[in-house]
Amino acid sequence: MDSLTRRTYVSVIGTLIFVWIFLFIPAWSLSFWQAWIYWGAFSIPVIVISLYFLKKNPVFMESRLKAGPTAEKELAQKIIQFFLSLFFIALLVIPGFDYRLHWSFVPIQLVIGGDILVLLGFWAVHMVFNENTFASATIQIHNKQKVISTGLYKYVRHPMYAGAGILIIGTPLALGSYWAFLPVLGMGVGVVFRLLHEERYLLQHLPGYKKYCEKVKHHLIPFVW
Repeated sequence: MDSLTRRTYVSVIGTLIFVWIFLFIPAWSLSFWQAWIYWGAFSIPVIVISLYFLKKNPVFMESRLKAGPTAEKELAQKIIQFFLSLFFIALLVIPGFDYRLHWSFVPIQLVIGGDILVLLGFWAVHMVFNENTFASATIQIHNKQKVISTGLYKYVRHPMYAGAGILIIGTPLALGSYWAFLPVLGMGVGVVFRLLHEERYLLQHLPGYKKYCEKVKHHLIPFVW
């Protein structure tokens, strides 16, 4: 097993264990059925996407493994990523306490709808990865990087964040917790700050990005913003 394959397996398994722990420990119960379905809806796409790009584009997979606050080069992005990480943990932890203490009652139809949104969000992210092999987990310019204006990039400048947003919005519903929308709001603010800072960086360092922004007006939501 080569180094990249090993690190990919470790990253995927570590991520899934991380999510499982933060879902079930606060609930203090394995009967948290919404969490089991969500964990499956989360785990399968993570495994499939990771193995797909490990085989199809190892260089891209290598870039995706370098993630998180410590991997960012810009101080502003380190700070933003730090808070986004905290909000994501809260997004997973709050539903467990909600289940345990019976704070919310979310109908099963909304739970299923939330899981569908999670899968839809992963699908959008996968489409972006296929279209843009420069979509690393950190904000930087790669050698020979060019502006991508095809696929979902025809509609918004940041389709990966849009896909992740769909996933995040679906999570509270999938986990049966209205209170989990609180960290969703925090993550939304963090993503806006991140993408605006990223745009300023790309305008300065990526040739052709200004022309692309003049053509594609919307940052995140088609016809809205």
